[in-house]
Amino acid sequence: MLLGVFVAYLVIVLGLGVWSMKRSKTQSEYILGGRRIPGTALALSERATGESAWLLLGLTGHAYAEGLSCIWTALGCVIGILFIWFAMSRRLREETERTGALTVPGLISRRFPGSEKAVGLLSAFVIIFFFLFYIAAQFAGAGTVLQSTFGIAPFWGTVIGAVVVTLYCFLGGFIAVVVTDVFQSVLMIFTLVVLPVIGLFALAGDNLSIASALREAGPALSTVTAGKTGFAAVLFVLSGLSWMFGYTGQPQLLTRMMAMRSDADVKRARWTAAVWTILAYAGALLIGMIAFATVSGGVLSEPEAGPEGAMPMLALFLLSPLLAGICLSGAISAMMSTADSELLVCSSSASEDVYATTAKRRMSPGAMLRLTRLLTLGVGALAFILAVSVKDTVFGLVSYAWSGLGSSFGPVLLLLLFWKGLSRAGVFASLISGTLGTVVWKNFFLVSTGVSERLASFVFAFLMAVVFSLLMPEWERTEG
Repeated sequence: MLLGVFVAYLVIVLGLGVWSMKRSKTQSEYILGGRRIPGTALALSERATGESAWLLLGLTGHAYAEGLSCIWTALGCVIGILFIWFAMSRRLREETERTGALTVPGLISRRFPGSEKAVGLLSAFVIIFFFLFYIAAQFAGAGTVLQSTFGIAPFWGTVIGAVVVTLYCFLGGFIAVVVTDVFQSVLMIFTLVVLPVIGLFALAGDNLSIASALREAGPALSTVTAGKTGFAAVLFVLSGLSWMFGYTGQPQLLTRMMAMRSDADVKRARWTAAVWTILAYAGALLIGMIAFATVSGGVLSEPEAGPEGAMPMLALFLLSPLLAGICLSGAISAMMSTADSELLVCSSSASEDVYATTAKRRMSPGAMLRLTRLLTLGVGALAFILAVSVKDTVFGLVSYAWSGLGSSFGPVLLLLLFWKGLSRAGVFASLISGTLGTVVWKNFFLVSTGVSERLASFVFAFLMAVVFSLLMPEWERTEG
């Protein structure tokens, strides 16, 4: 039964990809769906995309291993999500409509005519570099779920995830991504609501409680600062909250807002995204802590796949094969719904922001569409190689990519939308300092300072964008 549910899920996802192929006949439809998709569907797609294997495996595992202190990470994410929807979405839609851009780099470069080539090349490099790590995290997440569920070796689980995602994204583009995302977002929220509710009843039946389990584990798990005090506690809280900054610069999320048809769609989408987010994050934290309490009470042993195997372990223990199959398909959905969007952003950036701005000869629309599809296959292959060769957790890989993208693009987009003083020099300063700041800080200063690269690199890039904009302003600003 469990395997049958999973196979049925894969068949449905691939079928949606084939169905969407007939509706993606132009480059605009392949990259942004022709801006014809309803706002509620785009909101569900954005949420499914934003909450990858990191939410169902990484954050649940984080809650399992770290206890109450993981609340700051969850809170930072919720604040970031609400900010981009309530503060940025309408402005992004209007700017897209005004410029006709299809990608985030295109949105930036069209504000500064004459810089399309330079901005496109630099942006594409940043996107592809960090997204390869991000997509690799999703493929690795598939390996973790399939190992925990069916005993499949992580390598072959990664192969299955990579092939399915790359194939339906190759076939249907943005429309396939959104349609499958809506389906997957329903599975994900089902998992994140049903599993903790059943888990709480199971704990009560075994006379176990989350509070008692955490208290017995000591201050590291039972306090919101992981037992830290003073300045170390402040840094710890800021590190968790710093996840909020990354949302302002994630192209795979912001393209949903760019694709909105009207302000009315934006308003409906905001509340859809807000409700989904609050339910999902509360559920993820509860799943991790319920799993910890169950293991601490001796009902279950430690998950074989480590903390990130807590959710699959709990689902298999608590649920019938049918429900467990649906919930575990929700975990695979989390991976797929993020990886497909990132694949599409990478391939569209390579075709629109690199090829289209540097090629001496203009391609026909059909040829451009074929090129973007082929690039989708190429990016999927590279991410798969990275997934099987880099030894890091899903949480760690996502944190690194999230920091790089958020620090590079976040300051630029915030200043582009809310400050008229941004100059092209500020754009280049943010993209370069955000990328280098993330790489350097993570590798040389993270351990010694205790300050996350998410916070340090974002603040650094934002300051550089402002400083260079003031030092080298746009003397003759041309709108679009």
